[in-house]
Amino acid sequence: RFQTGVGYPQLSAIIECSDAAHGLGAHIIADGGCTSPGDVAKAFGAGADFVMLGGMLAGHTEGGGELSDGKVNFYGMSSDTAMDKHNGGVASYRSSEGKTVSIPHKGTVEHTVLDILGGIRSTCTYVGASQLKNLSKCTTFARVTQQINNVFGPPK
Repeated sequence: RFQTGVGYPQLSAIIECSDAAHGLGAHIIADGGCTSPGDVAKAFGAGADFVMLGGMLAGHTEGGGELSDGKVNFYGMSSDTAMDKHNGGVASYRSSEGKTVSIPHKGTVEHTVLDILGGIRSTCTYVGASQLKNLSKCTTFARVTQQINNVFGPPK
């Protein structure tokens, strides 16, 4: 959005498109923005069939990336780094839209995956969905101004 001014909130896009896509036998992929297990659960609850987790999985041993000084360097595929590495640089008619970042090494991905799965299971329990495929049928969204109570500090 910063570079192009183009974009639509991911949750809104999933909610608005999933019924039509599923009616045509197509699938919805929630593409970006997940930073917590709750974001993954909301994407499935809105009707996504798949959820991209690049940022949540980045920095783990299994994700590759360049490890130095306890940090992992990774990049998005629209970044200068990716275009230099895979396309010989940014084409003169394009601009770089992605990021190259360095984050602390998180170790093995197992804990993160178990955390995500636990969050989805709890969500299904809270909304009464017996299976993941039923989650969107059992979910209702309400607009809020504050999602997390930080009175006693951030979660975890």
